[in-house]
Amino acid sequence: MKPLTLIGALLIVVGGIVVALRGVSYVRDRQELSVGPIEVAAEERGFISPMVGGLVLAAGVVLVVVGRRGS
Repeated sequence: MKPLTLIGALLIVVGGIVVALRGVSYVRDRQELSVGPIEVAAEERGFISPMVGGLVLAAGVVLVVVGRRGS
């Protein structure tokens, strides 16, 4: 399997999951302040919309088609 086809298949799977779940939310921990033994941390929340998942899925389809066309 060619690398473009493999990457395209992976993008199709990831994009399909995001679309099927109607978006994916995530939490990223950030260290804001550390003074001696005292540490203050914060969370940053984000959301990946289904529209982005659809774009990733479409990009995966394009990569699969281009990868197979080059054979």
